[in-house]
Amino acid sequence: MSAVLSIDDLGVELGPKHARRKVVRGVSLDLTAGKIQGLAGESGSGKTVTAMAVLGLLPQSAEATGSIRLGDTELIGLGQRALGKIRGMRVAMIFQDPSASLHPQITIGSQLTDHVRHHMKLKRKEARERAVELLTRVRVPDPEHALRRYPHQFSGGQRQRIAIAMALACDPEVLLADEPTTALDVTVQAGILHLLRDLVQERDLAVLLVTHDLGVMSSIADDVAVMRHGQIVESGTRQQMFTAPQHPYTRELLEAMPDAQESDVL
Repeated sequence: MSAVLSIDDLGVELGPKHARRKVVRGVSLDLTAGKIQGLAGESGSGKTVTAMAVLGLLPQSAEATGSIRLGDTELIGLGQRALGKIRGMRVAMIFQDPSASLHPQITIGSQLTDHVRHHMKLKRKEARERAVELLTRVRVPDPEHALRRYPHQFSGGQRQRIAIAMALACDPEVLLADEPTTALDVTVQAGILHLLRDLVQERDLAVLLVTHDLGVMSSIADDVAVMRHGQIVESGTRQQMFTAPQHPYTRELLEAMPDAQESDVL
């Protein structure tokens, strides 16, 4: 199966020219439709920088090299106007904190309808119907009433579901999920992960799931790549990674998993 998005030999340097530091080195990943590619590693390993590079959301001083191809479009070096047309439409992102996606002083309805009207050129009534449909799909209770409420009036788990609805509003091909469940308790986390898996299968999404939590990875990812110091040190299927890890660092991460999570692996 051909990749929807291909990252090839990605390198990212940050900082001023006289003191640049390389935070991502030679990263290559393929995202395919209907599958979740996990990217695991501890804080500072370069996994979030890798995801941000896809959407051109790196700091202004950053320099990215290599290739990131979305179909026939090369994203590295693409201008901000062209990237702006891709963000939300073809590639969307879910952040660890839904506040990064949701404006605190604008109703959920306005945020969802403005988003789809801008990108999909829908009329006001069509946009509202689309917003209700999205909230229904991500299982936000009483979606009609929810449209009139503000982000602070929802629980953390519900806000993350709304952020997922926002990300999926324009039917993107690729979804980048950066630690989407880290701030949630275990029960709520399980519901979000189950929702993501359902959406991937229904919409044939290609997903990059970034997380430091191997328990999350073991429950949802199809394939897993492990990053350390800006490089991928090991990659393979979920079963390979959790039953026969080859790299010492991967084994170290697995050994650090709580016993309760280990019992749920695979």
